[in-house]
Amino acid sequence: MKDVLAVVLAGGKGSRLEPLTRDRAKPAVPFGGGYRIIDFALSNCLNSGIRKIMVLTQYKAMSLDRHVTLGWRSFLCRELGEYIDVVPPQQRIDEKWYQGTADAVYQNIYTLEKERPEHVLILAGDHIYKMDYAKMVAAHVEKKADLTIGALNVTVEEARSFGVMEVDPENRVRGFVEKSPNPKTVPGQPDTCLASMGIYVFNAPFLFDELCKDATLPDSAHDFGKNIIPSIIDNRRVFAYPFLDENRKSQAYWRDVGTIDAYFEANMELTSVDPPLNMYDRHWPIRTYQPHLPPAKFVFDSEAGERPRRGEALDSIVCPGAILSGGCVNRCVVGPGARVNSYATVEDSILFAGVNVGRNCKIRRTIIDKEVDVPPGLEIGYDLEADRRRGFTVTESGVVVIAKADGIPVG
Repeated sequence: MKDVLAVVLAGGKGSRLEPLTRDRAKPAVPFGGGYRIIDFALSNCLNSGIRKIMVLTQYKAMSLDRHVTLGWRSFLCRELGEYIDVVPPQQRIDEKWYQGTADAVYQNIYTLEKERPEHVLILAGDHIYKMDYAKMVAAHVEKKADLTIGALNVTVEEARSFGVMEVDPENRVRGFVEKSPNPKTVPGQPDTCLASMGIYVFNAPFLFDELCKDATLPDSAHDFGKNIIPSIIDNRRVFAYPFLDENRKSQAYWRDVGTIDAYFEANMELTSVDPPLNMYDRHWPIRTYQPHLPPAKFVFDSEAGERPRRGEALDSIVCPGAILSGGCVNRCVVGPGARVNSYATVEDSILFAGVNVGRNCKIRRTIIDKEVDVPPGLEIGYDLEADRRRGFTVTESGVVVIAKADGIPVG
């Protein structure tokens, strides 16, 4: 893998995750309490033996840059040719922002060519999954492919949001349509489509040639799924690589947490007794930046008065530095340094780092962003119309989101 350069596309706006992406890039959004979304792609790289990584950023990249700097550069030794670099838009070729996924790589082609890789692995930085990229690169080399595409079976409804492939018995790609309203199904499986995961292994010289060709086309969207892949499948060796999950569960795990509801459900799954994503797997560890915080603390256990005053967590994830000071959380993800005060109850919710829940609060099905201070006695998630009047975001499924900048009116 020493001749493989990984390029992580981490510049998307993440508009559907608003307001969580109001002040941060989508890959920098916290997940599972102590992680960021991008940690999964970066951990996959490290676990796969990839030691040269470029993270291409664009929008609101400061927190992402800080996270990678603090949490990831210590794993790699630049003196040995290993690195992870955060690369902001250089505008070396054009003064425009990135126009598409292919354009993001093209605008950094000078930086990539200087590294002289044999293969370039292109990844999205905003999906949750475990995958050994070394196996995919080995399959790419074995088939003497020009391009290999990570492939995942999805439902017809889900396929409308993906690039969908048609393949022959050898998994050679014979058709590719991006986000079709009527995607083609797998032969013999009328409810299933073969979708692109947005994971690509290219022979480096071939990639550079195709990017340069595409850049000269004025009508191109400069996107891998819309332009590059459809233009090469007829005359180049393009193969699909079926997703091999390293999660070691009966069902393969891959999540696109691109909407608030999908993000909420993926986090809530982690609080179950046997979650579909194994975060405690020593075989395929997920790494991140670990701030220096004391252990979580649970205090008070009193039955005196009308209600018990007990600091407790049930079916929940509680991160270091959190204090449950006489309050109760149930089926929650409690971030680093968060605090739940006496007589407060929080259910089916996500508390980001530094959240403070005041006394006697009642909160359910709510995501509360970093450092938000919830005043005592407030009820959130019980009257959705009242939550909307307060200015909070409420999704179609009834999940309430309180952003950092919202502020919380007491009335």
